[in-house]
Amino acid sequence: MCEQTIETLKWLGLDWDGEPVFQAQRLHAYESAMQTLAQRGCVYPCELSRREIEEALSAPHGSDLDAPLHAPIRPDVFPRGFNDAGTNWRFAVGSEQIKFTDALMGAKRFNMNELGGDFIVWTKRHAPSYQLAVVVDDHDSGVTQVVRGRDLIDSAARQLSLYRALGLTPEPIYTHLPLVLTPDGRRLAKRDQDTHIASYSALGGPERVIGLIAKWTGIVPEPVPMTISAFLDRFNPDTLPADDLIFSEEDTRWLRS
Repeated sequence: MCEQTIETLKWLGLDWDGEPVFQAQRLHAYESAMQTLAQRGCVYPCELSRREIEEALSAPHGSDLDAPLHAPIRPDVFPRGFNDAGTNWRFAVGSEQIKFTDALMGAKRFNMNELGGDFIVWTKRHAPSYQLAVVVDDHDSGVTQVVRGRDLIDSAARQLSLYRALGLTPEPIYTHLPLVLTPDGRRLAKRDQDTHIASYSALGGPERVIGLIAKWTGIVPEPVPMTISAFLDRFNPDTLPADDLIFSEEDTRWLRS
């Protein structure tokens, strides 16, 4: 998958700084972050499966009708050290709201309990979760801007919780982009092989793919073949759409013509 991603970036004409960094070679960094979180009383081991947690959350709590979502699974005493003993570890969320300003979607605020409460930061597979890994990786790599799909905007709240618990600065600026959907409203995914970018790279150069993206991002009203340098010269973040996009049959015909 890494090699395919690199080849796709090269095909599009995009470059990057330095060599790829593999998370499997950075376990020490994630373990160090877990030790910090444990010493600060922010994480705890949790052996319950998702189903067991759901059953615990649905059980009656007597007169304690306002019990937070994490109450049935959070221990009375948190360990002050991290031990990777093959169990999941969860981050204990606070009662405060997480607020930030997204560069495209504006001011956002999230109640962490409403997002599902305490979330996994270390897995029983002896590896960090996505939420912890990207925070540590981005900070260590000097990442200051994160651009991704809007379906991950609630992850920004979880990740900012970790930034603040670990005392990491500066916090990144987030830009969450609209999604590209199929005509029936489904999100395009890796399983949609017929719309995978590799299927278009087999047809020739990237100019038509870039031209379609130029239409989607408001650079041109209709797609025209475009090089990556021409796209970058004309790109303006102020023209980015706020709503999700539809990958239409017309778009398919354009890419394959």
